[in-house]
Parts: sequence; structure tokens; C-alpha cells
Amino acid sequence: MDPKQEILKLLKKQGIKDIELTVPKDTIHGDYALPCFKLTKQFKLDPVLIAKTLAKKIKKTKIIKDIQEAGPYLNFFINKQRFADSLIKQILKEKDDFGKKKAKKEKVMVEYSQPNTHKGFHIGHLRNVSLGDSLVRIMRFNGFPVVAANYINDTGAHVAKCIWYYLKYTKSSEPKENRGEWLGKLYADSVNKLAQNPELKDEVDEMHRKIESGDPELIKIWKETRQWSLDDFNQIYKILDVKFDEWFYDNELTEPGKKFVKELLSKKIAKKSEGAVIVDLEKHKLDIALVLKSDSSALYLTKDFALAERKFKDFKIERSIYVVAAEQRLHFKQLFKILELYGFKQAEKCFHLSYELVMLKEGKMSSRAGNIVLFSELLNQMKEKLKHEVSSRHKDWKEKQKQTAIDKIAIAAMKFIMLNHENNKVITFDPEKALDFEGETGPYIQYAHARICSIMKKYEGEVSKKFNADLLDSKEEEKLVTVLSNFENTLDEAANSYKPHLIARYLLDLAQAFNEFYHVCPILQASEDVKQTRLNLVLAVKQVLKTGLNLLGIEAPEEM
Repeated sequence: MDPKQEILKLLKKQGIKDIELTVPKDTIHGDYALPCFKLTKQFKLDPVLIAKTLAKKIKKTKIIKDIQEAGPYLNFFINKQRFADSLIKQILKEKDDFGKKKAKKEKVMVEYSQPNTHKGFHIGHLRNVSLGDSLVRIMRFNGFPVVAANYINDTGAHVAKCIWYYLKYTKSSEPKENRGEWLGKLYADSVNKLAQNPELKDEVDEMHRKIESGDPELIKIWKETRQWSLDDFNQIYKILDVKFDEWFYDNELTEPGKKFVKELLSKKIAKKSEGAVIVDLEKHKLDIALVLKSDSSALYLTKDFALAERKFKDFKIERSIYVVAAEQRLHFKQLFKILELYGFKQAEKCFHLSYELVMLKEGKMSSRAGNIVLFSELLNQMKEKLKHEVSSRHKDWKEKQKQTAIDKIAIAAMKFIMLNHENNKVITFDPEKALDFEGETGPYIQYAHARICSIMKKYEGEVSKKFNADLLDSKEEEKLVTVLSNFENTLDEAANSYKPHLIARYLLDLAQAFNEFYHVCPILQASEDVKQTRLNLVLAVKQVLKTGLNLLGIEAPEEM
């Protein structure tokens, strides 16, 4: 058991309700401390007396070697060697299951990615995919049965604009590959064309109306071009090692959504206004929600009503998480409030996990303006930058070996920069920084894992399972053990708060602690007892690095 958890357990046995442990700046005051100021109401005593009383009552354990009062503080001293012995043995025994929680009953759906067909898949989409996929992995590791879902926006004005431009200007010139990306460029061209020729808008509106009314010829073209986008998306998901259990399509939710709006009207939650249907949410400080246009066209909100019903009824989930950009905060607040007013009991089980923009050094990206960095372009750019780095480090490697490393490192660099920031922080994407082997990057963590693999290859022997944790007495070794011990708590917090960045930050701490240890503490050159003990320690680090990287959707290479 983690020492902190063991202390919390001991304190709970004493009936303490408000537990807030701190870490003393100086180790002479212990490894953990309980400030007793907040306990005065509960015990009706001075905090100094509370500390003295608890010091006498609480019994020491194998891991908690001493408990001392120091004024209003109760200080706990950890038997680090005994704990290190227990922790390392546990990690090496459980391996990939270390930190994994027992199966829970609460079924969760995480909906993420949600790309628009007829538009290019750019690096902004990469943040959504990385965040959603990591959250799915983390929650599954924490025991939740998770349904990973994707919502494809395959209808709307953007589709009409793209198809209009395709038929009018470029039908005979489509490429044989990457046709989904090509459609995205056509969409940007259509926006520019309409901006320069506003009179053409009527043509697009007419095409939009015909598509929505099911014109056979246009529906055939829509299905064909839609598939081009889906093919591109699936290729990208394969590269990113992202898998979905369920796919929802925008076009399938229009009619069920309109039916829901009728029910809102019958319940007098919604009302007609100038031909449109609205829900007045001003008393809830959520403005006026437009739920159906005056021409009876559905909006995203219309379709999200139907989607929410389908998620909970058809899939029997108990919690629904939407990974969608922060720009849609009001949309989801309105959605959840309307569902609540409707009487949808699961409304309180719906959560919008918002994330901020990915910016370029030059500023904000826009599909309309065409100033986006496509995923494929970025991936190729990252791989090109890595060629020199990998080749200079490994002149003896074969080309296939080099390419495998380049592919793994490029994806790690791209995903990690998306996950190493809190979701409410704007990211300015810098390819050079993302690939830095010495910076706060995915490759830095991968390299720590590969370095341990290299140590084990050089050792070439069988590591003894009998080791003496009393030999782990340097500050670097103690720090490494302490960081290892924080893994399970970090997992819990990441799953409960929907924050994969906590895993990313943890892995940076672990890789840094390992590198500090590696530069100070010889392994293969040490005496036999010390060598075996340190080999067990680094094998435990290797395991946790691998598990943590996997939770971020990143491979842990054995060579770099």
C-alpha cells in the first residue's frame, strides 16, 4: 500500500473526518504531516493537544516506522527501504496490471473525435482524439466499462458548399489518394469563391435544400464523397492506434431530433418564435436556445437531443462524457439544462470535457480560411525532422529499423504535446520543441524507457528476484521510489477528474527521477548485491513508464 494511503487509513480509524496531509520541506520533520488546526472543532481541543493525543493512540506499522508530534503537527516517518521492497516486488509481480483497478459496474460512454466529413483532419482534431483516446484508456484501466464513441458530422452547410464547388469546378480532377483531404481544400475554396461572388449563395442554398430533401442524384454524390472522408479518417485512426466501439452519424439523428423538439413543444418547454422553435433559458442565465430553424432545418442541438436519448437507452450507459472544444460550452450547458427540464433523469450524468484551441505560431487556424496544418502534413514534417536525429545516433541501423523508430517517436511527440497541457489551456504547437529529446516531451520519456532496455541487454543475465532494498539509500534512489509510489494515486485522480495531463506530468517526473538516478548511481559496474537491487529498481521504472505511455496511447520503444 502507498504510505500516504496507509496513513489516511490509520487516521480514519481514529474517526478523523477532515484529513489534509502535507509534505514537510525538511525531512527531519517526517515524510508526511497532519496539521491539526482544522480538527479543533471535531475534538474540541487545542491543536497541540490533538497532535499529542493522536501520537499516543496511533500504532506504528511495517511501513510507518515512527509517529511524532511537533507542536500542532503530527509527523509520520516512512520506512523507505521496507516500503521500497514491498513496492518493487508488487510492480514486478503484477507487471502490466500494476495500478489496475477491479471492474466497476458503472458503464461510461466517451464520445470524441467528431470530425466533419468534407473537411480536412488537422492538428486541432489531433488534440481531441488524443484527449478522448487517453481518457478511454485511463478509465478502462481504472475498472470502468467504457464505450468509445465517435460522432461524424456528415451533413450541414459545409457539405453543401463542398459538393457544390466539386460539381461546378472540379469534378473531373479528383485525386486517387487522400481524397478526403482534397475535399477539405475544396471546402476552403468554396468559402473563398462565395466571399468573392455573393450572388452564388443561392445556388449553394438550393443544393443544401435538395440534399436534405433526399435528391437521388445528389445523395449518390454525397455518399461517395462522404466515404472519401471516412476512408481518410480511418487511415488516421489506424496510424494513431485509436479504436471506436460505436459510430454515430449526424444524418441519422435529424428526424429523431425533430420528434424530440415536438415533445418539447407539447410539454411547453419550447415555443414558436418567428417560425422557429426556441427554449427560453434566460432565467437559468443560458440565453435563448434555438432548437429548430424557421425553415424546419435541424441544428446540432436538435440532433444532440436524439443522441442523448439513444446513448442511455440503447447502450444502457450510466455516464456520458462529451469531448468537445471549449467554444461549445454554452451549447452543452443549454443541452443539459433542456434535457433536465424535459425530465431526462440522466441529464446530471452528462459531462462536457472541454478543451482549448491548438494555435500555430502564426495564430489561430481556420478550415474556412484554409490556413490549417493537416494531420498528414504535420506527420510527414515530424518524420522528416527525425530522419537526421535517428540516423546520426544509429549509423549501424538498417533503414527499416530507423523507420520504425521514426514512426513511433513522431506519433509520441504529436500526442504528448496535446496531452501535456491541462485541457483548459491553449496550446501553441511547435514541432521543434515537441521533438526535443531533452525537453518535456514524449520522446524524452520514450528515451528513458529505451535506455533501461539497453541496460538490460548489456546485462545479459537473469535478474535475481532477491534484492536488498536497504541498499537503496541514496537520495536519488529514494526519490525514484517515491515517484514510483505516486503512480496509483495519479491514476485515480486522472480518472476521477478526466485529466490525462496528470499522467503525462507524472511520466515526466518519473523519467527525470530515473535520469538523475542513472547519472549518479552506477548499475552494471556496482557490486553484485547493489547491482541486483538497482536492476530490480529500474525494471520497476521500465514497467511503470510502459504502462503510463500506453495510457496516453504512446508506444514504449525498446530502442531509439
